[in-house]
Amino acid sequence: MFDIAGELVRWCEEGREFAVATVVSVGGSAPRGPGAALAVDGRGTVIGSVSGGCVEGAVYDLCVQALEDGGTVVERFGYSDEDAFAVGLTCGGVIEVMVTPVGVRSAVREVVASALSAAASGGPVALARVVGGPPGLLGRALLAHADGSFEGSYGDGFAELDRTAAAEARAMLDAGRTGTVELAEDGTNCPGGLTLLVESNVPPPRMIVFGAIDFAAALVRAGKFLGYHVTVCDARPVFTTRARFPEADEVVVDWPHRYLRGTETDGRTVLCVLTHDARFDIPLLELALRMPVAFVGAMGSRRTHTDRERRLRDAGLRDHELARLRSPIGLDIGARTPEETALSIVAEIVAARRGGTGAPLTGSAAPIHRDRGPRGAAGDAEEAA
Repeated sequence: MFDIAGELVRWCEEGREFAVATVVSVGGSAPRGPGAALAVDGRGTVIGSVSGGCVEGAVYDLCVQALEDGGTVVERFGYSDEDAFAVGLTCGGVIEVMVTPVGVRSAVREVVASALSAAASGGPVALARVVGGPPGLLGRALLAHADGSFEGSYGDGFAELDRTAAAEARAMLDAGRTGTVELAEDGTNCPGGLTLLVESNVPPPRMIVFGAIDFAAALVRAGKFLGYHVTVCDARPVFTTRARFPEADEVVVDWPHRYLRGTETDGRTVLCVLTHDARFDIPLLELALRMPVAFVGAMGSRRTHTDRERRLRDAGLRDHELARLRSPIGLDIGARTPEETALSIVAEIVAARRGGTGAPLTGSAAPIHRDRGPRGAAGDAEEAA
């Protein structure tokens, strides 16, 4: 639902009633993952998507019905072998969608509005909604904050469930994950009673590009397109200017290793080293390859890579640390221009994040959509960025 938070906040502020359909789970080849949402207001206005078009019409009708009767439902959509034109996912996947009315007097209105407002402003929050269990609890929501506090409740007599759900949601927020959690109604971590969908909203992951060269400018644009918060860092002030990198979130003049040592990173951070100069590369990579980040890649020829690896070994790096280095950075797509090279690099970043092979899909029997698990391990994970 956080993918359409900005528009939904406006609807809440205008006092509109709406119903929101959220992807709860997916199986097989499905175009969108858990948390993807579509919403319909009382005027029939629709925003968002749950399937890229396959089942939108049927989901729209469910939202309209939910606004009329005030009920929350979970519907399963899959490919129909008997009728190729039946409502379903022609890609062969299966999705479950929960449709919840958010009326002005709805029990979840306040919690949902607070979650949407926090998400729209970039705040870290996790919304935990009941998507499986007794009908009376279906759609109930609780909002967990990064400081450990929470808003909302699943109802009278569920204090222990509230506390456990808030703790589970906080754990998923820390990992930047969206997914389901199984709990018992009494709040114990026993599966089979309730299923919660936890949607995490975290700040966008960082991409730090070291080396203020023309290839970096193209990579900045590609990184922004993928939703990264992009920083360009170089020790040479004549090249490291806002005028050369207008689309970067930050432009920093500093020695790369010194900047990396002092800046904030996490398990989703991507480091792209484009300097291919040993003066900058070696102290930077010596530090980077020992940090728990998602991706470390370095530009350069194979000769440069061999020399770089020798220098890093001399600096004390071990085999398992060197194995994390992706060098030369990028997938082999025959790139020549800065833009093509940027495409090659971000393709490798996405493949590493999602567990892709980088091989053509044509003729492959491997699944098109994969789940690597927790974002930053390195998966959103997304997601949110």
